Amino acid sequence: MNSSTSLSPALALRRQGAWRLWEAPFWLAVFLLPWLASDYAMLINEIAIVALFALSLDLILGYAGIVSLGHAAFFGMGAYSAGLFALHVSPDPLLGLAFGTVCALLLGLLFSPSIMRGTDLSRLMVTIGVTLILYELANQMAWLTGGADGLQGIFMGPLFGAIEFDFYGQTAAWYSITVLLLMLAFMRVLVNSPFGATLQAVRDNPLRASAIGIPVAARLAVAYTLSAGMAGMAGSLLAQTNAFVSLDVFDFARSADVVLILVIGGAGWLYGGIFGAIVFKLMHDVLSAITPQYWMFWLGLFLVLLTLVGRDRLLRPWTLLRRPGKRASASNAAGETP
Repeated sequence: MNSSTSLSPALALRRQGAWRLWEAPFWLAVFLLPWLASDYAMLINEIAIVALFALSLDLILGYAGIVSLGHAAFFGMGAYSAGLFALHVSPDPLLGLAFGTVCALLLGLLFSPSIMRGTDLSRLMVTIGVTLILYELANQMAWLTGGADGLQGIFMGPLFGAIEFDFYGQTAAWYSITVLLLMLAFMRVLVNSPFGATLQAVRDNPLRASAIGIPVAARLAVAYTLSAGMAGMAGSLLAQTNAFVSLDVFDFARSADVVLILVIGGAGWLYGGIFGAIVFKLMHDVLSAITPQYWMFWLGLFLVLLTLVGRDRLLRPWTLLRRPGKRASASNAAGETP
């Protein structure tokens, strides 16, 4: 095969993971938003947290093919862990963020064997069951979690010992956006590595992946654990920037919402969760202000149109940003024929 017309798998992965020209001005605009639109800093912070949560689910849903409707279990674990750490150990935000992430990571590692067994339906039931168990534990252990009243009185110290969290939420927004950008960079390296390529091969055809020597169970376990840690990181950010944790961090609606975000933005694409979170949260904020009782009707109508018309037509501006042939090149890098 002519080397001038084909790329080696390693070079294909590097090119696939390269940053594009539009990303620099996009992230510059994102970092300027809390300053330019200071009245909406808390909304921007919430969008960044939801986008990180969606990014964590995309790792297992879009790249590994693991269906989950209980991802809020790890989000809630991170939130309560970071909140309790701030209350009883240290108010340092970075230490609390690391603690919440590790706790969710360990929870994901503990339950990762359960997603190796059975069909997608059984995986759905297991993930939902884990979330319900944690919800009830948080509700019953009121002496620790505050129960139905929530975890209150959380105080966060300054970032790096110098940057205080302000009343308007600008520091919180910059903090969450920075963490989101760092995790996006991590995910870009991960999914465009040989590990990511084999993970996508497992998603496309696990039997074939196993036949060519890919350790399917190990790949899924690692992806599930990393995804849990990222979800816990998002929950930790919520607890730290809101200074409050309630039982709704384990709510089923939170898991369902993040699936809808990936439906809107597109799974298996790193920016799908980010753009989906922007659209979802803005629609939620605007529609609930116009019609507080019926905003879900309009959101449902939008999802129906998205399904009937197609994302590529309805949301064409950002679908043009996606690199063509991505899955084909990933399959080549994993040793598959597209």
